[in-house]
Amino acid sequence: MRHWWLLLILLPLLATAEIYRWTDAKGTLHYGERPPAGAQKVDVRPQVIERDAATQAREERTERFFGARREEQAKTAVEAQQKQSSRNERCRALRSNLGTLNSGRKLYYRDDKGERVFYSDEQLSTARRKIDARLAADCA
Repeated sequence: MRHWWLLLILLPLLATAEIYRWTDAKGTLHYGERPPAGAQKVDVRPQVIERDAATQAREERTERFFGARREEQAKTAVEAQQKQSSRNERCRALRSNLGTLNSGRKLYYRDDKGERVFYSDEQLSTARRKIDARLAADCA
């Protein structure tokens, strides 16, 4: 743990390193952090890139294009998620209806007079086939 504290204390010193330039006896130009006698300090500044108006306009157009593209992709993703959610809900309802049909209970509906009319085995079988077909087509 002490090593970490020591490193944190020395880190600012490492960030402020200086660069020196000197020429040796053979006339070769050298750069380094440890200056020999007669070395000159080199002022190192980050390079600033100036952009002309055309480049700035091109960058703005590119950013607008990619911004619109990101918005379009986000909108498409939301729509796809909504469609998937709707599809999952329809499939859940179909499976629930099929479970009700396969439960073995007597199913009925009420006629105009409010009396119970029970489904025939043929009607239940037809309903099962239709639900199975929709499940196979939509929920596979």
